[in-house]
Amino acid sequence: MSGAPLPPGWPPEVRPPGSPEWERTATGWLLDLCPPDYRGHAVLRRHPLALARLAAHHVEGGRQACAAALASLRADLSGDLDARTLTEVFDVLDAEQARLLAAARAVAVVEDALRGRRYIPRL
Repeated sequence: MSGAPLPPGWPPEVRPPGSPEWERTATGWLLDLCPPDYRGHAVLRRHPLALARLAAHHVEGGRQACAAALASLRADLSGDLDARTLTEVFDVLDAEQARLLAAARAVAVVEDALRGRRYIPRL
């Protein structure tokens, strides 16, 4: 797949599939999305596809946590924080949701590549 076009959302930190050490760069990037303790498990470095599945679940958990925080933040903190601060916290959560959505898409395309699926651009 080296030299082939990359799918939209491919993470810049990961070398293209088929290039030297692409799976090593994918593993490092996926570990960055997971809890730090995952780095201590050799099985996840040996099997990046398993790591990709775990990363997908971890990112989805973060997305769900952001959604829950957005749903309850005003009720939880309106008596303790002023409106401007609440707005700033909402902005942080909105940015985090966008980051996690992009991460989820990137994990999906890396996982597809780890499964040997080739990206074919649509015309």
